[in-house]
Amino acid sequence: MNIAEPTTMLTDYLLGALCLLWGWKLWRLTESRKGAQALWARAFFATGLAAWLGGTVHGFTPTFPETLIMAMWKGTLYLTGIASFFMLAAVVLVSLPRAISRWGLAMCVLKLAGYLGWMFYHQDFRFVVYDYGSALIVILAFQLAALYRRRSVAAGWIAGGIVLCFVGAGIQQGGISLHAHFNHNDLFHVVQMGAFYLLFRGSSHLPDS
Repeated sequence: MNIAEPTTMLTDYLLGALCLLWGWKLWRLTESRKGAQALWARAFFATGLAAWLGGTVHGFTPTFPETLIMAMWKGTLYLTGIASFFMLAAVVLVSLPRAISRWGLAMCVLKLAGYLGWMFYHQDFRFVVYDYGSALIVILAFQLAALYRRRSVAAGWIAGGIVLCFVGAGIQQGGISLHAHFNHNDLFHVVQMGAFYLLFRGSSHLPDS
């Protein structure tokens, strides 16, 4: 069987497995299934599935039918947007008063709907970067505010994870490679593993309610 990008596929699969593991651990911490931890767990699940689909696309493009590859790529794009939605919703839920957070969550839903509608007609990964990046900027702003006001332990971990996500995005978009067989996508996946570990540590400190 011909595998087009074996290293990219394997690093994507490993990233996906770690995200699913951390999501499961977060899910076990929750009882209400409605709080910030549960939302972060869903973000990890969506990211893990997106990584597995993306890895399959990178690896088996020469082997699988084009229609199947396109369907899996669309799934990757949609799941990444869903992951950013859950991350942003979790932060809005924790950071804003209840009366305001309802409006904040409604804006998150509108943002997700707009993204999914746009990506129905587009498949360029740069639109994922725009959506994901904008969500991360808002999340980072909330975390820096929580650090300044409350010295929040969770905010410190999450802020560190967001910064590392930006480092990874810079590597991926800048085409920075370590080796001919370890390209910018591979390095991006490894950096993302570290970023999501920090996000997991931070979200595990959040309240369940």
